[in-house]
Parts: sequence; C-alpha cells; structure tokens
Amino acid sequence: MSIAGNVPKNAPASVRIDAWLWAIRAYKTRSAATAACRAGHVKVNDAAAKAAQPVVPGDTVRVRQSGYDRILLVRGLLAKRVGAEAASHCFTDQTPKRPALPALGLPMRDRGAGRPTKRDRRVMDRLRGED
Repeated sequence: MSIAGNVPKNAPASVRIDAWLWAIRAYKTRSAATAACRAGHVKVNDAAAKAAQPVVPGDTVRVRQSGYDRILLVRGLLAKRVGAEAASHCFTDQTPKRPALPALGLPMRDRGAGRPTKRDRRVMDRLRGED
C-alpha cells in the first residue's frame, strides 16, 4: 500500500462494480453483489449498473440495502477483498443520517401469563392502530 490515500501501488485503472462492492465489504459475497446489480439495486452516477460496469475513482455509487440507499464515493479501487480497515480507505460514505424510528409503546405480557385472550388481542390491536 502506498502512503498517499492508502491505495495499492499497482491498482488497476478500473474495476467491475460487483467486484468493488464485494471488496469494500458492502456485500458478503460477490454473487450477492452481482444479484443486487441484476435486481437494479446498484446505480453508478445515477444510472442503473450492470455487474460488469467499470468504476473509477470519483464515481458515485448508490446501493440499496435494507430499504435505504447507501451513497458511496469511490476513492480507490480494489479488485480483491481486503481487511475492513484497508477497505474503508477506498470509499467515502455520503449516506445521509437515517431518521430515528418512533418508539412504540407496545404492550408487553408477563412471562408465563399464557396466550392473550380475545379481549387482550383487541386491546393490543387498538393500541397499535390496527382496528
């Protein structure tokens, strides 16, 4: 690794998007990254990306994960999976902060109290707003 930017000295000019997403640990397997590209969950510079599309430093990658978009700016290229510390130097996460979920006061039953009665279920449904 070179000192400037922690990018390998013999880094390629471009890397496939599925390989890069796997290498920076956005996906657990490369096949999962490929499947996400096929499903349309990956965009490069706001255009749908196929798995073989090359990425270069400066590109913006938008990845749909867990119902939220994760926005990554490509700073360095990786073709092989490396440690989390080294991988974190190859992208900048520009994802906006997620809104906090409202804390619901869901009813809790005492342990060992048995199944709720029909009346109990109706009360719980009313509290949840499921009339």
